[in-house]
Amino acid sequence: MYDIILAFITAFTLTYFAIPSIIHVANEKRLMDEPGDRHSHTVSTPSLGGIGIFAGMIFSIVLWTPFNIFGDLQYILCAFILIFLIGVKDDILPMSPRNKLIGELLAATILVFKSNVKITSFYGLFGIGILPEYVAIPLSIFTILVIINAFNLIDGINGLSGSIGVLISITLGAWFFSTFHYDLAVVAFSLAGALIAFLKYNYSPAKIFMGDTGSLLVGLVCSILAIKFIEFHRDLPMDSPFYMKSVPAVAIGILILPLYDTARVFLTRALQGRSPFYPDRTHIHHLLIDIGLSHMQATYVLVFVNFLFIVMVFSLQSIGTLPLLLLTIGVATVLSAWLYYSVKRKKAKNATS
Repeated sequence: MYDIILAFITAFTLTYFAIPSIIHVANEKRLMDEPGDRHSHTVSTPSLGGIGIFAGMIFSIVLWTPFNIFGDLQYILCAFILIFLIGVKDDILPMSPRNKLIGELLAATILVFKSNVKITSFYGLFGIGILPEYVAIPLSIFTILVIINAFNLIDGINGLSGSIGVLISITLGAWFFSTFHYDLAVVAFSLAGALIAFLKYNYSPAKIFMGDTGSLLVGLVCSILAIKFIEFHRDLPMDSPFYMKSVPAVAIGILILPLYDTARVFLTRALQGRSPFYPDRTHIHHLLIDIGLSHMQATYVLVFVNFLFIVMVFSLQSIGTLPLLLLTIGVATVLSAWLYYSVKRKKAKNATS
């Protein structure tokens, strides 16, 4: 337990004191994120906060992880470093989506093949139990890529991606601690500590953004935690207080905001005949801004809603995976549809007034 507390404090402290120096260097070298039509900020802002998050988290993990029970750590660190390099390159000199995806694919492949970060069972969902390797491997790589890019896509307003990352990492970290998986608890709370320190500078008025360096890293860490959360249930006895009957649906509920928003936006673009990767302002956080909320109000609303989903899926995990999954998606769809039509009505009202 002490290692976990120390990991949190170490990551927080290092990131907290590193960020001001990063802001200074970014301002001096003009490494800024400029305002634009698709951006929600109005002033040039440094976008290298992910460097501070990476430094605090990695230093803390290496310092406090019990290596004798975390034999795969070297491969996880390799994936972290690879994603970090991709993010820094993209923040300083934008990369093509294709090259970014290749780098992300390599990181995901390292995790699946070398660290066994792999989904091996559907727990009876759709009548499917244990997955054969030829299904488990591509499914796991795809899942990692989806979660990485989901966090990248929700990083559009001050504090959102970092706050959601804190909520998810603390939730999963507490479960890993409770089930004696101290290695992953250290990873989770190191991320939480680094993100909380970063958010001090990212809340409005934002002095710095996490950039792709931060959002891709947060997504990668959360993908590892989520997949391991699903997999470790196979080793829990059914009479354990931490065993859940609907673990795949619970994992989706924990990550509901980034996953649902990404799926909704991609599906909407595809139905409109546009590329799913075509950038626009249709994300949920953009809709909240359009309805009149400030950055921080929108962030607080979305974090609170994600928290309510977490409470819901943990409370209702006994109803079964498919019913809980359908309930989660159904509630998310109703809420997003209400928001969409509220924005549409407001725009129509403004156009006629």
